[in-house]
Amino acid sequence: MTQKVAVLGAGKIGEALLSGMIRAGWSPDDLLVTARRPDRAEELRKRYGVEPVSNGDAAKRADTLILTVKPQDMGTLLEDLAPHVPADRLVVSAAAGIPTGFFEERLPEGAPVVRVMPNTPVLVDEGMCVISAGKHAVEQHMLRTEEIFKPVGQTLRVPEAQQDAATALSGSGPAYFYFLVEAMTDAGILLGLPREKAHDLIVQAAIGAAVMLRDSGEHPVKLREAVTSPAGTTINAIRELENHGVRAALIAAIEAARDRSRELGTGPASGGKRA
Repeated sequence: MTQKVAVLGAGKIGEALLSGMIRAGWSPDDLLVTARRPDRAEELRKRYGVEPVSNGDAAKRADTLILTVKPQDMGTLLEDLAPHVPADRLVVSAAAGIPTGFFEERLPEGAPVVRVMPNTPVLVDEGMCVISAGKHAVEQHMLRTEEIFKPVGQTLRVPEAQQDAATALSGSGPAYFYFLVEAMTDAGILLGLPREKAHDLIVQAAIGAAVMLRDSGEHPVKLREAVTSPAGTTINAIRELENHGVRAALIAAIEAARDRSRELGTGPASGGKRA
Protein backbone atom coordinates (compact mmCIF):
# COMPACT_ATOMS: atom_id res chain seq x y z
CA MET A 1 0.00 0.00 0.00
CA THR A 2 1.28 3.47 -0.90
CA GLN A 3 2.16 5.54 2.14
CA LYS A 4 1.49 9.24 2.49
CA VAL A 5 4.03 11.77 3.76
CA ALA A 6 3.10 15.17 5.19
CA VAL A 7 5.56 18.05 5.38
CA LEU A 8 4.48 20.41 8.14
CA GLY A 9 5.73 23.98 7.99
CA ALA A 10 7.03 23.90 4.42
CA GLY A 11 9.63 26.67 4.36
CA LYS A 12 12.81 26.43 2.30
CA ILE A 13 13.93 23.08 3.72
CA GLY A 14 10.43 21.61 3.57
CA GLU A 15 9.97 22.77 -0.01
CA ALA A 16 13.38 21.37 -1.00
CA LEU A 17 12.33 18.03 0.46
CA LEU A 18 9.02 18.06 -1.43
CA SER A 19 10.75 18.96 -4.67
CA GLY A 20 13.42 16.27 -4.23
CA MET A 21 10.87 13.57 -3.46
CA ILE A 22 8.85 14.43 -6.56
CA ARG A 23 11.98 14.39 -8.76
CA ALA A 24 12.82 11.00 -7.26
CA GLY A 25 9.48 9.60 -8.41
CA TRP A 26 7.09 10.23 -5.52
CA SER A 27 3.58 11.03 -6.67
CA PRO A 28 2.24 14.42 -5.56
CA ASP A 29 -0.94 12.51 -4.62
CA ASP A 30 1.04 10.89 -1.81
CA LEU A 31 2.35 14.18 -0.41
CA LEU A 32 0.54 16.54 1.95
CA VAL A 33 1.74 19.94 3.09
CA THR A 34 0.88 22.45 5.78
CA ALA A 35 1.88 26.10 5.89
CA ARG A 36 1.14 28.94 8.27
CA ARG A 37 -0.04 31.26 5.50
CA PRO A 38 -2.83 30.21 3.08
CA ASP A 39 -1.07 31.94 0.17
CA ARG A 40 2.08 29.90 0.82
CA ALA A 41 0.05 26.66 0.88
CA GLU A 42 -1.60 27.62 -2.41
CA GLU A 43 1.79 28.43 -3.93
CA LEU A 44 3.05 24.93 -3.08
CA ARG A 45 -0.10 23.35 -4.47
CA LYS A 46 0.32 25.14 -7.79
CA ARG A 47 4.05 24.49 -8.00
CA TYR A 48 4.12 20.79 -7.06
CA GLY A 49 0.55 19.52 -7.19
CA VAL A 50 0.60 18.57 -3.49
CA GLU A 51 -2.46 18.90 -1.27
CA PRO A 52 -2.48 21.59 1.44
CA VAL A 53 -4.15 20.41 4.66
CA SER A 54 -4.45 21.43 8.29
CA ASN A 55 -2.05 20.06 10.90
CA GLY A 56 -4.82 17.88 12.31
CA ASP A 57 -5.70 16.44 8.90
CA ALA A 58 -2.03 15.76 8.20
CA ALA A 59 -1.74 13.82 11.46
CA LYS A 60 -4.82 11.75 10.65
CA ARG A 61 -4.08 11.00 7.00
CA ALA A 62 -0.30 10.75 6.60
CA ASP A 63 1.79 7.71 7.56
CA THR A 64 4.85 9.88 8.16
CA LEU A 65 4.93 13.44 9.51
CA ILE A 66 7.98 15.60 8.72
CA LEU A 67 8.14 18.58 11.09
CA THR A 68 10.18 21.42 9.56
CA VAL A 69 9.08 24.42 11.64
CA LYS A 70 11.58 26.53 13.59
CA PRO A 71 12.65 25.19 17.01
CA GLN A 72 10.83 27.97 18.86
CA ASP A 73 7.57 27.05 17.10
CA MET A 74 7.77 23.30 17.73
CA GLY A 75 5.97 23.30 21.07
CA THR A 76 2.96 25.10 19.61
CA LEU A 77 2.85 22.75 16.63
CA LEU A 78 2.90 19.68 18.86
CA GLU A 79 0.05 21.04 20.98
CA ASP A 80 -1.99 21.25 17.78
CA LEU A 81 -0.87 17.85 16.49
CA ALA A 82 -0.83 15.62 19.56
CA PRO A 83 -4.59 15.00 19.90
CA HIS A 84 -4.70 13.71 16.31
CA VAL A 85 -1.54 11.57 16.09
CA PRO A 86 -2.01 7.78 16.32
CA ALA A 87 0.58 5.95 18.40
CA ASP A 88 2.04 4.20 15.35
CA ARG A 89 2.58 7.37 13.30
CA LEU A 90 6.22 8.03 12.38
CA VAL A 91 7.22 11.58 13.37
CA VAL A 92 10.42 13.03 11.91
CA SER A 93 11.82 16.27 13.30
CA ALA A 94 14.13 18.51 11.27
CA ALA A 95 14.43 21.16 14.01
CA ALA A 96 17.91 21.95 15.30
CA GLY A 97 18.72 21.10 18.89
CA ILE A 98 15.41 19.58 20.02
CA PRO A 99 15.85 16.02 21.35
CA THR A 100 13.51 13.17 20.49
CA GLY A 101 12.44 13.00 24.13
CA PHE A 102 10.73 16.38 23.75
CA PHE A 103 8.43 14.87 21.11
CA GLU A 104 7.96 11.55 22.91
CA GLU A 105 6.70 13.37 26.02
CA ARG A 106 4.05 15.21 24.00
CA LEU A 107 2.91 12.48 21.62
CA PRO A 108 0.97 9.28 22.39
CA GLU A 109 2.94 6.66 24.29
CA GLY A 110 5.13 4.58 22.00
CA ALA A 111 5.08 7.00 19.06
CA PRO A 112 8.24 6.49 16.96
CA VAL A 113 10.33 9.67 16.55
CA VAL A 114 13.38 10.18 14.33
CA ARG A 115 15.55 13.28 14.53
CA VAL A 116 17.14 14.65 11.34
CA MET A 117 19.58 17.53 10.90
CA PRO A 118 19.64 18.57 7.23
CA ASN A 119 21.80 21.38 5.90
CA THR A 120 20.97 23.98 3.26
CA PRO A 121 22.63 22.19 0.28
CA VAL A 122 19.50 20.02 0.25
CA LEU A 123 18.25 22.91 -1.90
CA VAL A 124 20.56 21.66 -4.69
CA ASP A 125 20.33 17.92 -3.85
CA GLU A 126 23.80 17.94 -2.24
CA GLY A 127 22.76 18.03 1.39
CA MET A 128 23.85 15.95 4.35
CA CYS A 129 21.02 14.72 6.57
CA VAL A 130 22.16 13.35 9.92
CA ILE A 131 19.65 10.87 11.35
CA SER A 132 19.11 9.59 14.91
CA ALA A 133 16.50 7.22 16.30
CA GLY A 134 14.33 8.03 19.28
CA LYS A 135 13.41 5.55 22.00
CA HIS A 136 10.61 3.89 20.04
CA ALA A 137 12.02 4.11 16.50
CA VAL A 138 13.14 0.81 14.97
CA GLU A 139 14.98 -0.14 11.78
CA GLN A 140 11.93 0.22 9.54
CA HIS A 141 11.48 3.80 10.73
CA MET A 142 15.12 4.63 10.02
CA LEU A 143 14.89 3.10 6.54
CA ARG A 144 11.71 5.06 5.88
CA THR A 145 13.39 8.30 6.93
CA GLU A 146 16.41 7.58 4.72
CA GLU A 147 14.10 6.89 1.78
CA ILE A 148 12.49 10.30 2.23
CA PHE A 149 15.70 12.30 2.61
CA LYS A 150 18.02 10.56 0.13
CA PRO A 151 16.64 12.45 -2.90
CA VAL A 152 18.15 15.68 -1.54
CA GLY A 153 21.65 14.39 -0.72
CA GLN A 154 23.41 11.97 1.58
CA THR A 155 22.22 10.51 4.88
CA LEU A 156 24.29 9.49 7.88
CA ARG A 157 23.12 7.74 11.04
CA VAL A 158 24.58 8.80 14.39
CA PRO A 159 23.57 8.19 18.01
CA GLU A 160 21.46 11.07 19.24
CA ALA A 161 24.18 12.05 21.73
CA GLN A 162 26.28 13.08 18.70
CA GLN A 163 23.58 15.23 17.07
CA ASP A 164 24.77 18.52 18.55
CA ALA A 165 28.27 17.89 17.24
CA ALA A 166 26.86 16.93 13.85
CA THR A 167 24.77 20.10 13.82
CA ALA A 168 27.89 22.18 14.47
CA LEU A 169 29.86 20.45 11.72
CA SER A 170 27.26 19.71 9.06
CA GLY A 171 24.21 21.82 9.79
CA SER A 172 26.25 25.00 10.20
CA GLY A 173 29.14 23.79 8.04
CA PRO A 174 28.14 25.42 4.73
CA ALA A 175 28.27 28.85 6.41
CA TYR A 176 31.93 28.32 7.33
CA PHE A 177 32.78 27.64 3.69
CA TYR A 178 30.81 30.67 2.49
CA PHE A 179 32.69 32.78 5.06
CA LEU A 180 36.01 31.45 3.76
CA VAL A 181 35.03 32.08 0.13
CA GLU A 182 33.99 35.62 1.06
CA ALA A 183 37.36 36.28 2.72
CA MET A 184 39.31 34.74 -0.18
CA THR A 185 37.34 36.84 -2.67
CA ASP A 186 38.28 39.98 -0.73
CA ALA A 187 41.90 38.82 -0.85
CA GLY A 188 41.66 38.36 -4.61
CA ILE A 189 40.33 41.91 -5.00
CA LEU A 190 43.15 43.20 -2.80
CA LEU A 191 45.61 41.45 -5.12
CA GLY A 192 44.13 43.17 -8.16
CA LEU A 193 41.55 40.71 -9.54
CA PRO A 194 38.01 41.79 -10.46
CA ARG A 195 35.44 40.44 -7.98
CA GLU A 196 33.74 38.18 -10.53
CA LYS A 197 37.00 36.53 -11.58
CA ALA A 198 38.17 36.11 -7.99
CA HIS A 199 34.82 34.52 -7.13
CA ASP A 200 34.92 32.11 -10.09
CA LEU A 201 38.49 31.03 -9.30
CA ILE A 202 37.68 30.31 -5.66
CA VAL A 203 34.37 28.54 -6.27
CA GLN A 204 35.95 26.19 -8.80
CA ALA A 205 38.87 25.55 -6.45
CA ALA A 206 36.37 24.69 -3.72
CA ILE A 207 34.38 22.36 -5.98
CA GLY A 208 37.53 20.62 -7.23
CA ALA A 209 38.94 20.23 -3.73
CA ALA A 210 35.63 18.82 -2.43
CA VAL A 211 35.42 16.27 -5.25
CA MET A 212 39.03 15.19 -4.63
CA LEU A 213 38.30 14.77 -0.92
CA ARG A 214 35.20 12.72 -1.69
CA ASP A 215 36.54 10.56 -4.51
CA SER A 216 40.24 10.07 -3.79
CA GLY A 217 39.90 8.54 -0.34
CA GLU A 218 43.05 10.43 0.67
CA HIS A 219 43.48 12.15 4.02
CA PRO A 220 43.19 15.95 3.69
CA VAL A 221 46.74 16.33 4.99
CA LYS A 222 48.04 14.27 2.07
CA LEU A 223 46.06 16.32 -0.42
CA ARG A 224 47.29 19.57 1.13
CA GLU A 225 50.91 18.35 1.08
CA ALA A 226 50.54 17.57 -2.63
CA VAL A 227 49.92 21.29 -3.23
CA THR A 228 52.62 22.47 -0.81
CA SER A 229 56.03 22.66 -2.51
CA PRO A 230 59.19 23.42 -0.48
CA ALA A 231 59.70 27.18 -0.16
CA GLY A 232 56.69 27.72 -2.43
CA THR A 233 53.66 29.96 -2.33
CA THR A 234 51.35 27.56 -0.49
CA ILE A 235 53.64 26.91 2.48
CA ASN A 236 53.98 30.66 2.99
CA ALA A 237 50.20 30.98 3.03
CA ILE A 238 49.82 28.05 5.43
CA ARG A 239 52.38 29.61 7.77
CA GLU A 240 50.33 32.81 7.93
CA LEU A 241 47.13 30.86 8.61
CA GLU A 242 48.85 29.09 11.50
CA ASN A 243 50.40 32.34 12.79
CA HIS A 244 46.96 33.93 12.92
CA GLY A 245 45.44 30.96 14.75
CA VAL A 246 42.95 30.04 12.02
CA ARG A 247 42.89 26.36 13.01
CA ALA A 248 42.26 27.17 16.69
CA ALA A 249 39.62 29.76 15.77
CA LEU A 250 37.77 27.25 13.60
CA ILE A 251 37.77 24.64 16.37
CA ALA A 252 36.49 27.23 18.85
CA ALA A 253 33.78 28.33 16.40
CA ILE A 254 32.52 24.78 15.93
CA GLU A 255 32.51 24.21 19.68
CA ALA A 256 30.42 27.40 20.04
CA ALA A 257 27.95 26.10 17.46
CA ARG A 258 27.75 22.78 19.34
CA ASP A 259 27.07 24.64 22.59
CA ARG A 260 24.31 26.69 20.97
CA SER A 261 22.68 23.53 19.65
CA ARG A 262 22.64 22.21 23.21
CA GLU A 263 21.06 25.45 24.42
CA LEU A 264 18.31 25.12 21.83
CA GLY A 265 17.60 21.66 23.21
CA THR A 266 17.16 22.98 26.76
CA GLY A 267 15.42 26.26 25.94
CA PRO A 268 11.74 27.21 25.99
CA ALA A 269 10.87 25.14 22.91
CA SER A 270 11.90 21.97 24.71
CA GLY A 271 10.36 22.89 28.03
CA GLY A 272 13.59 23.66 29.86
CA LYS A 273 15.63 26.73 30.67
CA ARG A 274 18.27 28.41 28.56
CA ALA A 275 21.83 27.73 29.68
